Amino acid sequence: MKKRKIPLRKCLGCGENKAKKELIRIVKKADNEVLVDFTGKVNGRGAYICPNIDCLNESISTKRISKSLAIDISKETIERLKEDIENKIIN
Repeated sequence: MKKRKIPLRKCLGCGENKAKKELIRIVKKADNEVLVDFTGKVNGRGAYICPNIDCLNESISTKRISKSLAIDISKETIERLKEDIENKIIN
């Protein structure tokens, strides 16, 4: 029987390759709205980070999220992303 391939994605914070389901997806939609996609099904350009605050802070400070999504991200959007991810990690 053929073994099923597990999709891997690279975390923007630490740079490790991990299974897609282990990571959190950040999406830029067609209307340039940036949001956290916990389902993995929202249409748009996606970037992935580990579910910890250190990786999020690293990807923000090095502007990897902005480069990956090809958009300048406002401070309000960054704060909203942090809140969403912190709520997800705690729960």
